[in-house]
Amino acid sequence: MAAAPIKEVRLKKLAWIAGVLTLLGSLLLAAGAGAANGRTMYKWVDEQGVTHYGDHIPPEYASQEQHVINSQGIEINRTDAQKTPDQLAADDQRKLEAQQSQNRDRNLLSTYASVQEIERLRDQRLTLLSDQIKVTSQFLEVLNGKLKKLQVSSMRYKPYNTDPKAETMPDQIAEDLVHNGNDIRTQEQNLHAKRNEEAIMSKQFESDIARFKELKGIH
Repeated sequence: MAAAPIKEVRLKKLAWIAGVLTLLGSLLLAAGAGAANGRTMYKWVDEQGVTHYGDHIPPEYASQEQHVINSQGIEINRTDAQKTPDQLAADDQRKLEAQQSQNRDRNLLSTYASVQEIERLRDQRLTLLSDQIKVTSQFLEVLNGKLKKLQVSSMRYKPYNTDPKAETMPDQIAEDLVHNGNDIRTQEQNLHAKRNEEAIMSKQFESDIARFKELKGIH
């Protein structure tokens, strides 16, 4: 009498397993059909942070990050959000700096065979600049000496001399004062520029030497 209930339980269990297998088969067929049809879904996030799925991206979210999902729920592609002009400009600047850095490394390795070569060129160029600074400084001393003499001479004339009997300053002295003052300003600018160039060149050579040692593995 106990065999009948056991047999009935087994039949019910087999029926349940068959049902599950049928359901799984249906799901697999549906997924296969979706894949065969090439159906894809898109995922995006709205301004509230809510994730959405659909067969197309709404126009107002077209510029945001997008995810493409196949019928099996697997992400098969992703599109980055469109960048702002500032972000694009920053990317371009980074690319330019990286390219410049690569070019500098190639130039260092192709131009110099040793640190001593870089140091020799550094010393030559800095010596040349130092000589130019010395010449400009000497020329400024001459101009300033001339200016002092002109100023002494101008004190004999109006408007610097308040004596009612003082003569009007001759045109030549007035012109010499103007020209001399302009020459001094020009040479002061030249001297300032040369000193800046000297400082920049010195730092550049220091940087080149350090980078060359790094590229060559010199400690």
